[in-house]
Amino acid sequence: MAQVTMTVNGTSVSADAEGRTLLVEYLREGLGLTGTHVGCDTSQCGACVVHVNGKAVKSCTMFAAEAEGAEVSTIEGQAAADGTLNTIQQAFQDHHGLQCGFCTAGMVMSAAALLQDNPKPTEAEIRDYLEGNICRCTGYHNIVKAIMAASGQDVSAIAAE
Repeated sequence: MAQVTMTVNGTSVSADAEGRTLLVEYLREGLGLTGTHVGCDTSQCGACVVHVNGKAVKSCTMFAAEAEGAEVSTIEGQAAADGTLNTIQQAFQDHHGLQCGFCTAGMVMSAAALLQDNPKPTEAEIRDYLEGNICRCTGYHNIVKAIMAASGQDVSAIAAE
């Protein structure tokens, strides 16, 4: 066991972790941040996406020790301190971009990374970017719509699936 220290959602944190502890386990079990989900254990579903030093990362593919000293953002850090949803979260709510909610944290974190790199993505670019995120409920239509809305674009032209 070793202490792993990083900044998570703006707060410096430390917790014990074995060398084989995955970042998703460190966040969920070591820090109690359970918004990041484990969906597949094989890096296929994207439910565990967080940002490490500003880049989207599937936290089931990274050891906690690799994030030593890093800036990590999770879904818990997306809303304002008073609970006000950020633009992406609000768009997911407004455009019904979630059903069961299991994939939502990863989808929101992936959407945030996409919009950081490409503030006005096309529908095709959104669908391409979300290829690594699986939703078993929505069919993606409303997720794409929500991301378009969060980017400030008109969603009325998005084709129904």
